[in-house]
Amino acid sequence: MVDLADAAQVDAATRWWLDLTNAGGEGMVVKPLDVLAKGRRFFVQPALKVRGREYLRIIYGPDYLAPEHLSRLKHRAVGAKRGLAAREFGLGLDGLERFVRGAPLREVHECTFAVLALESEPIDPRL
Repeated sequence: MVDLADAAQVDAATRWWLDLTNAGGEGMVVKPLDVLAKGRRFFVQPALKVRGREYLRIIYGPDYLAPEHLSRLKHRAVGAKRGLAAREFGLGLDGLERFVRGAPLREVHECTFAVLALESEPIDPRL
């Protein structure tokens, strides 16, 4: 857990992440402290993958850090991917709520099948 208002904690977490990825680690998943965290307008994304440079070279190519490539990468549309993640998260919560209240198993499975259907939508896996 990192207190983002504490510069020392942020620096320590940054060093940990750089050590992890420099040693060959893929990266990490960052999550808000509360499972359901409300942003200004919507719920906060439930998790965010933060990849290391070497992993990103595999995905985007060896010269992805060149200015012309970084400019393109910074301006790519990620809204569809973010929206898909939010819908899948919502369906997962709905499935859990159905299970906890003792709904028939077929109703719980409806949420699972809906997530599988969403995953069949074509979307750029590199986002």
